[in-house]
Amino acid sequence: MSGRRTALRGIGSAVLLLGAGQLARGAGIVAVRVWPAADYTRVTIESDRALGAKHFLAEGPYRLVLDIEGLGLDPALKELVGAIRPDDPYIAGVRVGQFQPHVVRLVLDLKQPVTPQQFALPPVAAYQHRLVLDLYPLQEPDPLLALIRDKEAAEAQAAKAVQDALGELIARVDRGTPPAAGPPTQPPSPASAPAHMTPAPPVVAAPTEAERRRVERLIIVAVDPGHGGEDPGAIGPTGLREKDVVLAIGRALRDELNTERNLRVMLTRTDDYFVPLYERVRKARRVQADLFVSIHADAFIRPEARGASVFALSARGATSATARWMAERENRADLVGGVNIDVADAQLMRALLDMSTTAQIKDSLKLAREVLWRIGRVGKLHKREVEQAGFAVLKAPDIPSILVETAFISNPQEEEKLRDPAYRSELVQAIASGVRRYFARNPPLARDREL
Repeated sequence: MSGRRTALRGIGSAVLLLGAGQLARGAGIVAVRVWPAADYTRVTIESDRALGAKHFLAEGPYRLVLDIEGLGLDPALKELVGAIRPDDPYIAGVRVGQFQPHVVRLVLDLKQPVTPQQFALPPVAAYQHRLVLDLYPLQEPDPLLALIRDKEAAEAQAAKAVQDALGELIARVDRGTPPAAGPPTQPPSPASAPAHMTPAPPVVAAPTEAERRRVERLIIVAVDPGHGGEDPGAIGPTGLREKDVVLAIGRALRDELNTERNLRVMLTRTDDYFVPLYERVRKARRVQADLFVSIHADAFIRPEARGASVFALSARGATSATARWMAERENRADLVGGVNIDVADAQLMRALLDMSTTAQIKDSLKLAREVLWRIGRVGKLHKREVEQAGFAVLKAPDIPSILVETAFISNPQEEEKLRDPAYRSELVQAIASGVRRYFARNPPLARDREL
């Protein structure tokens, strides 16, 4: 009996020693990242072990306090201080300190009140354990009203430029100075925000009666640059990232289509941040988009795969093995980018992404054919027919939706083309031409919405 007690005491000592060793080591920080955007700002702490954390909000001034357990004051955490950009809409600064022996406290000084969401992500792809903190505005701006007012501001700016040019011409005539040679002054196109700038969410007042009337006849196209933020998408042989290429194409397509008199483009992401698949669909539906165009530049298991493709939704399975493989790959984006499944209503997500109608697919195929034919005049096509597969991002039940694979970024020659602004411009012109032709043949219905 005494021998058994001795053995048990020995096992207990070993367990205590093991626990002490683990506590002494703590978790190791792999990286810290901040993704600021008008939609929300994400803070990610990646570690070699899962981290436990608690947060609370405080006022006077506004701040968010995050206590991370099982962690020492790792030097990598101090990198958060320098990672906060001056144009971050939500975070003014970060302070880091050792709150307790195995608890690190982060204090995020806030520019405005926020609704925080905290969740953990298991290892996936190139990532280890991630602790994620998303900061959302208390009130989500109305995106449709923002589009209307953005268009009005651009038109006012263009009208002012014309008046200024006319005034200059009249002044020259009065002075007896001949008009300057060259083409007439053109009103400037709406300027895109620099890539490094992230505007704060606008404070939107109540719509005017004129704005209500303009909503009814405004054509809206949702342009969806794939991936973003934590999800780089496919990566080319020399390191070109899909998320960067498609954002550049998406912005250029927005600027091109916005030159149409009664059309406005809503980008599902305007900068380098992650947007879940269901949220991309929801954004398009919130603005009652007439079309949805998702932009990608995927990779394949063989580097020789090449050519652009255009996809529509399928209600009866993929039209080819390649289409099925690519849809499955794109549908895994949420796993890499990171979705807070505790907040997102799983049943609502499934219902939204499972709804489709025969009419929607029929109209999507019309749009896809218009775009595919024109892209084929720019470069090689992977297949000369529109393909179909179960892409989750194409499942808005009431919006014709297509997914454009501009090229295989995994192909060295096509990666080089995607780097070329001139080639990207040709792609943009082709997609825009297809969209215009679709609307010419299929005029959208008047929009009827209570703002």
